[in-house]
Amino acid sequence: MLRSLSCALLVCQSLTSLAETTWPQFRGPGGQGISTETNLPLTWSETENIRWKTSLPGSGWSSPVVADGKIWLTTATVVEATDEERAAKVAGAQLADQMIAARTVTLWAIEIDLDSGSILRRIQLIEVDDPMPIHSLNSYASPTPILDKAKSRLYCHFGDYGTVCVDTDSSKKLWGKRLTLDHRVGPGSSPVLWEDLLIIPCDGADVQYVVALNKDTGEEVWRTDRPPIEQTDGEFRKSYSTPLVIKVNGTEQAVIPGSQWCIAYEPRTGKEIWRVNHGRGFSLVPRPVFDGNLLFFCTGYMSDRLLAIRPDGEGDVTATHIAWEKSKQIPMMSSPLVVNNRVYTLSDRGIALCFDATSGEEKWRERVPGRYSSSPLYAEGRIYLCSHEGRTTIVAASDEFEQLAENRLDGQLMASPVAVEGSLLLRTGTHLYRVGK
Repeated sequence: MLRSLSCALLVCQSLTSLAETTWPQFRGPGGQGISTETNLPLTWSETENIRWKTSLPGSGWSSPVVADGKIWLTTATVVEATDEERAAKVAGAQLADQMIAARTVTLWAIEIDLDSGSILRRIQLIEVDDPMPIHSLNSYASPTPILDKAKSRLYCHFGDYGTVCVDTDSSKKLWGKRLTLDHRVGPGSSPVLWEDLLIIPCDGADVQYVVALNKDTGEEVWRTDRPPIEQTDGEFRKSYSTPLVIKVNGTEQAVIPGSQWCIAYEPRTGKEIWRVNHGRGFSLVPRPVFDGNLLFFCTGYMSDRLLAIRPDGEGDVTATHIAWEKSKQIPMMSSPLVVNNRVYTLSDRGIALCFDATSGEEKWRERVPGRYSSSPLYAEGRIYLCSHEGRTTIVAASDEFEQLAENRLDGQLMASPVAVEGSLLLRTGTHLYRVGK
């Protein structure tokens, strides 16, 4: 146990070393929702500890990314379909009553000053005529962009609608690429940067593959098909997870869960390293997490499990490398959090769980009011949980459940929170807040 705890602490320290000044991707510098920020607020409201509140054009659930005192996020302005157009677009869809439709969509990158909250630039990226319908819990701008501070680049991904590289100094679009697939309910996966590659999962209802693009040119470097999926209905083949690059025994792996399979790839070549058959799970959204010893991922709809995997195998390791698993009240949307040898999860309907990362022993289980899509944030021994109802519940990261505070803002919280320069960035359906003392 001491070895596992030591590994976890070393991983947390290395993954969060840039947290004070940058937040370059979904879930922060290490992609796992861990921050070394201090002096973060414990309480706030619409009239307390709000440094600024900025109205956002359009709509989107992508998280902000931050570098050099500038915030970037993506958004979509939508011309809604008429009732007749919507009825035609969703006819026959499995979730027709939960789908929304648009006549046209314009996709943007927005730059905001971290100090003042002023909108500095709006860069139009893509125009889409007659877009496919999306689920009412989704948006046309849900994948989180990535900042490459060293090269002044912003990579904005919108699933099937395209991927664009922007020069953040000149606002120039350097390249664009479209990877076609049928999301069924809209885009969701965020890409990841690794060295000179942008790695993107493309798990559609029709095709399932992973692709790596040259980050400077947009040219395709490799493409690897996913393993065969037993389910034949496309509804059960789609997924929306985000890759996590980890290092195992000195070798890097890009781990990408999908329907039925969780797979690790060589990031340079796309060659498969290992795979785990997790069963009938589909529409996986949570990003996996890693503590330096075990990899943890959620298995999606019709499965409802959290698996702990030893990532040092080769080939199909389903029978040999599952260290432990848990079922019931496991999230479909929110990513897990692993810190100090504990794994924390939060179900869509607000059941929070704490497990021993090594053994899987359940430490506690409590209900946190609300519905949840955003992933938890860890900082200063606290866990921040943001709900659809605009509530942020803060609990202690410990072996006993302790609620430290509950705060409310106007509007819906579905984008994952960001910690930067002693404050939190919280995106609602209409505004971006900087919350700080």
